[in-house]
Amino acid sequence: MSRIGKITRRAFLVGAAAVAGGVAFGVYKVRQPIPNPLHPEEGSAMSAFLIIDQDGVTVVSGRADMGQGAQSTLAMLVAEELDVDWESVTLAHGPASAAYYNKAMLESAIPGADYNQSSWLRAVGESLGEVGKLLGTQITGGSTSIKDGYEKMRLAGASAREALKMVAARRLGVALDQLTTEGGAVIAPDGTRLPYAELAEEAATLEPPQVEPRRRADWKILGTERPRRDMLAKVTGTESYGIDTRLPGMKFATVRMNPYLGGAMRRFDPAPALEIPGVEQVLDIDGGIAVIARNTWAAFQGAQAVEIDWAPADYPADSEAIFATIAAAFDDSPNSTMRDDGPETQPGTEITAEYRLPYLSHAPMEPQNATALFEDGALTLWAPNQAPLVQQRAAALGAGIDRDKVTVHTTAMGGGFGRRGESDYSNLAARVARQMPGVPVQVTWSREEDMTHDLYRPAVVARLRGVVEGGAAKLFDAQIAGQSLMAQVVPRMFGFPGGGPDRSLVEGLFDQPYRIPSYRVRGYTAEFPLPVSFWRSVGSSHNGFIHESFIDEMAHAAGRDPMDFRLELVRPESPVAAGVLEAVREMSGWDQPRRPGTAMGVAMCWSFGTPVAQVIEVEDQDGRIRITRGWIVCDPGVVLDPVNLEAQMQGGMIFGLSAAVHGQITFADGAVEQWNFPDTDGLRISGAPAIEVRALQTNPHLGGVGEPGTPPAAPALANALFALTGTRARELPLDRTFDFVL
Repeated sequence: MSRIGKITRRAFLVGAAAVAGGVAFGVYKVRQPIPNPLHPEEGSAMSAFLIIDQDGVTVVSGRADMGQGAQSTLAMLVAEELDVDWESVTLAHGPASAAYYNKAMLESAIPGADYNQSSWLRAVGESLGEVGKLLGTQITGGSTSIKDGYEKMRLAGASAREALKMVAARRLGVALDQLTTEGGAVIAPDGTRLPYAELAEEAATLEPPQVEPRRRADWKILGTERPRRDMLAKVTGTESYGIDTRLPGMKFATVRMNPYLGGAMRRFDPAPALEIPGVEQVLDIDGGIAVIARNTWAAFQGAQAVEIDWAPADYPADSEAIFATIAAAFDDSPNSTMRDDGPETQPGTEITAEYRLPYLSHAPMEPQNATALFEDGALTLWAPNQAPLVQQRAAALGAGIDRDKVTVHTTAMGGGFGRRGESDYSNLAARVARQMPGVPVQVTWSREEDMTHDLYRPAVVARLRGVVEGGAAKLFDAQIAGQSLMAQVVPRMFGFPGGGPDRSLVEGLFDQPYRIPSYRVRGYTAEFPLPVSFWRSVGSSHNGFIHESFIDEMAHAAGRDPMDFRLELVRPESPVAAGVLEAVREMSGWDQPRRPGTAMGVAMCWSFGTPVAQVIEVEDQDGRIRITRGWIVCDPGVVLDPVNLEAQMQGGMIFGLSAAVHGQITFADGAVEQWNFPDTDGLRISGAPAIEVRALQTNPHLGGVGEPGTPPAAPALANALFALTGTRARELPLDRTFDFVL
């Protein structure tokens, strides 16, 4: 049982100021305090973020652990204010509750580019963020975990510290300002130490003190290299992921759904499956079957044995037809025109290009899974997920009950990348559990079911036109067509329509800090029901490649060095973005003589509040391409956790390079052709570059770090390949055109 599930009389929570506050937005309910979702069996509870008991300090967050380390950094924010030993802090994920709403996620929905957003617009965004209480934006994504928690968690720690000191002052009969805190205790002038655990019960009865967090100059933990609190369990194999859930009397199951995505099931014959040892039942779950067995392997074997007649899906049958449907969207009016600067024509040399990028699978290491127990009209769900309230809604629909009858336990997850913000796996587990009342059942997807029933990163077609004259860019005109993410994701997550201009289709194109006299970006939505969803760095993942590859084309057409060309465009628009380019230039030795047979490429993308510039070096080794080195410079404004930031930037680059070199999802006869990792591979250690990372802190606003390392990777590599070979890649994956060292 988790620490949250074992709160007793000696477990008390402090820091309500972080929950009860809110910005007035003209909606009464937005201003109401949110009830604390943690319910101790005895005692009192004041906040959702902090437990203090005889075992120490537990920091509770609403942000999931999918390997990105957000929980550890959030805990550092609390520990900094609370003056506790870092090694004694425990991490926990809170229950499904609006108390953990992600304010920063809605703030980022404000129109315009982040790099030049006005103070007024940022204030509007902060107010809009409060609506997350109503929408249930308890979501881990958008590189917002730390942006959202930066003030909340520090306030929780500071409020708790002062409440504990107030109790100690009463007991000791000394003035509050004579007390200090250190190592999880309040310390009197005479050296008397009162551990927090002895003070917490009384502190929980006080009105929470409203205090400002400490200045950066006084930080002792933040900004220093500290080991992640979850790392020991991960490297020793003792971390418990969703797939590790075990309950008394548990059965094991898997699902098999229509390979023609969204299509119906006409009929099935369970007899062949029931002959397999260990298989106990085959269930109809509306659109597919679930096989119940004594172990997961038997369930997998049984699912493959079931004979099924599938109905077709309502989308084009193969990749070429799909791309033709996407391109046909250019014939309609644009869904969004997010940037429209300057005249439509400029004198000079015109260049044009068309880019095509494929669908991509999330392909997390841990396949989709959820464990569900339907009992006495209620459902309990254990699931690795990025959005507990979304899972709660989906599971309630699957079980046919009210959502307040669903309890969600969020486990650690073996990768997410946006996939586990979706809830199909929880819905299916609930459907299975409903047919097996009183029996806990773990539903695990096979790798093949996971990859062929993903909700993919959309494929896109982009048409670009540029004009250069006198060595300078005069016009940048981009049109991009693809499926609308918001039109699909919003109804699935929240149950209401998601129409209107889709920012995600054009982000990474319209919002880049380049000063070009004529600059316009239009997005066109292709409407058909192939399932798509958020993928790490969302629209910037494909638009970063499109934008930075075409900027490189313009630089070469202008006869300019690609780094000089970018800097001349970026400096007058954003000194912060220029700073990352200048730093990566110096780090990589861009201006130094190159070794024979090597070349470099550069790209810069501003996404999720953080500009990131990357340089990739490639080498020709007997006709095969080796990616030898990579340099990354980012500017998130404040570096809270330098070790984890470096890991996220490295991981983002590798993730982007893997997709650029190998990643694709293609269709034939209505079904996905890639079934497993060998079909859409990632970089191996032998083929990955040595990476150096530098973080600047000149950005006036705190940016994210989980996703911004991905968008520049693909274009930096493609630009390096052009510099080496003279071949310009306008389609991905790159292994269609180049032979890489694996």
